[in-house]
Amino acid sequence: MRLSLLAAFLLLTSITSAQESKQVPPGIRAADKAEVDFEKSVPPPAISAQREPPDLRPDADRLAKLAQSIPADIESIHKGMLPKDVIQKLKQIEKLSKSLRSKLAY
Repeated sequence: MRLSLLAAFLLLTSITSAQESKQVPPGIRAADKAEVDFEKSVPPPAISAQREPPDLRPDADRLAKLAQSIPADIESIHKGMLPKDVIQKLKQIEKLSKSLRSKLAY
């Protein structure tokens, strides 16, 4: 019992003395302080004025109208008739979709 207490005491003193011998060089402390001071001196980024989003309603309404007409065209295709403007409608849908997507990513 006395031996284990003595061993524990010696272990604690050796750990404490090892920690005391690892002193931080003054240059490291000065660098850390300089970094903190620099971070305090840098102003926060300026918040730019929010731009008003572009008016998306006309393109969205046109896109919705074209998309609603496609199911009827597909039914005609199943009956053996190819509406002449279905390809043009699909191209227009793609164009409007890309336009809306790019306007939203402003």
